Amino acid sequence: MTQRARYPSDLSDARWELIEPILTAWRDRRRAGALDIGRPPEHDLRTIMDAVLYVDRTGIPWRYPPARLPALADRLRLLPAVARR
Repeated sequence: MTQRARYPSDLSDARWELIEPILTAWRDRRRAGALDIGRPPEHDLRTIMDAVLYVDRTGIPWRYPPARLPALADRLRLLPAVARR
C-alpha cells in the first residue's frame, strides 16, 4: 500500500484500534463465503474507512473525493459493515 497525505478527517490510531477488529472480522467472514480466486485488495481497511469519513465530514459528493483516496466501489463496499455498528 502506498503512503498518502493525512487529512484532518482521518481516524486517529486510538480510534482505529477500536474499530479494526470489527472491520477485520467482517472482511474475514465475507472472504470465507467466497471462492478463493481473484486479486488481493488494493487498499487496506483503514484507508477505505478514512475515505468514508472524509466524504462524510466534508460533505462532498461520493464521486468527487481527491484522487489519493480509494475508488468509489471500494468505499461503498465497506459502508454496510459500518452502518450496522
